[in-house]
Amino acid sequence: MPAPRALRPFAHREYRVLITALAVSIFGSGMWAVAMVYEVIHLGGGPLELSLVAAAGSVGLVAFLLAGGIAADRLPQRLLIIAVEGANLAVIATVSGLAMAGWLQLWHLALGAFVLGVGAAFFFPAYSAILPRILPPEDLLAANGLEGTMRPMLQQAAGPAVAGILVAALSPSHAVTGVAVCHLVAFSILNFLRPQPGPGAPDTPDVAAGVVGGGGGGGDDGPGGARAKTTLRHDLREGVRYTVRTPWLLWTLLWACISVLFLIGPIEVLVPFVVRDQLGGDARMFGFLLAIMGVGGAAASLATASFPLPRRYLTVMMVSWGAGSLPIAAVGIMDSFWAVAAALFVFGATGGVGMVIWGTLLQRRVPPHLLGRVSSLDFFVSLALMPVSMALAGPAAEVVPLWLIFLVAGTVCPVMAVVALAAARMPADELAHPLSGAEVEPVSGATKQRGVT
Repeated sequence: MPAPRALRPFAHREYRVLITALAVSIFGSGMWAVAMVYEVIHLGGGPLELSLVAAAGSVGLVAFLLAGGIAADRLPQRLLIIAVEGANLAVIATVSGLAMAGWLQLWHLALGAFVLGVGAAFFFPAYSAILPRILPPEDLLAANGLEGTMRPMLQQAAGPAVAGILVAALSPSHAVTGVAVCHLVAFSILNFLRPQPGPGAPDTPDVAAGVVGGGGGGGDDGPGGARAKTTLRHDLREGVRYTVRTPWLLWTLLWACISVLFLIGPIEVLVPFVVRDQLGGDARMFGFLLAIMGVGGAAASLATASFPLPRRYLTVMMVSWGAGSLPIAAVGIMDSFWAVAAALFVFGATGGVGMVIWGTLLQRRVPPHLLGRVSSLDFFVSLALMPVSMALAGPAAEVVPLWLIFLVAGTVCPVMAVVALAAARMPADELAHPLSGAEVEPVSGATKQRGVT
């Protein structure tokens, strides 16, 4: 009896190693989110100090994302992922040791958060770029769905819960030590990844899956021939040029930019006031609503991974994102907890569907030698406007009614989804480049069997 579609990636040894290490590392990141907060409080810090430590991590991530994408295309992704996890281990172990000895200071936490942010900037593009090298194209959707299921469960639920128990029962420093143990385990597991053969080697997963050519990332013996001689500026311009000249990619990123600007601030900053003023709830109710949104994303990600990639994959992705934003338009007038919960569940679920398809499209349609840079541009565009959205939401609520802010947020994004579909001619594009069923795209020349455009 064949394995369920969502579990097929586990048939590949390298994926089992990678996803196991990633699960442990994500769990540790969830623990760190709580342990860091209570370490700041334990050291006498307040909201300002906590904001500074959290901001240090965000600055490290955003500042180095583009460099991380270039590195993922120039260096062996396996070694890059192991190096990042080793750096995470060193940082958390140092913080843990200083905390246990009573020598920890706030600037230590801020510096540690900054280095962890830099590590994430290098990890995400490398992870996105290595998946197509260790999995055949037909298993990428399932792999992205599994990650989309695992991340909210471990990073938003299980990790913080365990850290909270350790903080309450022992101390924040013991919770930090638990984070260090997680990174030690993840680092140890990652070292079981086998070195990657260079492009074109007969035993690479890409060749076995019918992917020829490509290059980039190289094997563990080198970064891939002539690419090593190009400048960093050239590599960045090449990634930006490809993105700008690829309509489905460019318009999806533009939509993401607008959606982050209009949606993240209201959800993160203003929903707590909806809970207080319209629902008569407190922080526990707000946390529960966020958990419901996370459950929606996890369940939808798993469901998406269990089916083949839709034939109309671009249309399904944009319609999911656009239609899923519509319930947010009514949040500002809802006075029922279950109505708000349903709206956030739908938003999380449709977001999960879109993200699983999106991650798979990057790995299937972006040329392998550009995947790291395009992935980093995706993260950069999404994250760059997140602080702006959160900074504007509060002042906007001082002069504009909450219901109007949510109405605008919930209607602008569906309209822009329709604009993106039309401007990029996505319905025609997805028919011209089928990814479900046959794994060969109808394009000419050397790219005919790549499964990329």
